[in-house]
Amino acid sequence: MTVALVAEPLFELRWVLDHLGDVGQRLTEHIVLTGLAVGIGLAISFPLAVLAHRHRRLYAPVTWVTGLLYTIPSLALFALLVPITHISTTTAEIGLVSYTLLILIRNIVAGLDGVPADVKEAAQGMGYTDRQILWRVELPLAMPAIVAGIRIATVTTIGLVTVTALIGKGGLGYFILLGLRRFFSTAIILGAGLSVVLAVIADALLLGLQWLLAPWRRAARRRAVA
Repeated sequence: MTVALVAEPLFELRWVLDHLGDVGQRLTEHIVLTGLAVGIGLAISFPLAVLAHRHRRLYAPVTWVTGLLYTIPSLALFALLVPITHISTTTAEIGLVSYTLLILIRNIVAGLDGVPADVKEAAQGMGYTDRQILWRVELPLAMPAIVAGIRIATVTTIGLVTVTALIGKGGLGYFILLGLRRFFSTAIILGAGLSVVLAVIADALLLGLQWLLAPWRRAARRRAVA
């Protein structure tokens, strides 16, 4: 007697269509976790970067601490946090935010360092205070580098959010974990594929923002072409 073996399809579209509600929920969770992490990371990084830029002796210790946080493996960091903050969004966000700090601080400082000294001297000659120079001169000129750091932090965070599925807060990582547990390739492909698509879309949107915030570069490029 011969038993015919029927191979399961690699990707079952019907299963995805039957679980569109779950897909929408997990995608929204993924976006919210990413947005919170990058937003909180930027709120922490910006004042630290400005201080490190103005007082260079602070740059080394700030980057050392944030670099140390960046080197801690994500699974180990979540394991350390769970006994303290339990399985919660707070646990996920502490880990995610910590990985954005080094990237954002370095890019903000690099952007501020790139502002020509003669431009700042001209602003001082016009009577601008240090605060006015920061907001009206330095930040606009440093914005492309800052947005570039936000792009890197965002794409990195989108990937890391999938890992938080191990503590029940993984967004699209939920499908990857589900697929691994059940040996179900459809869920793995769905979670991984949507994570990649989300990262590409986020990077494209931020790249467009970076382009909009640097009109002088567009003008210079047009003059070069002409």
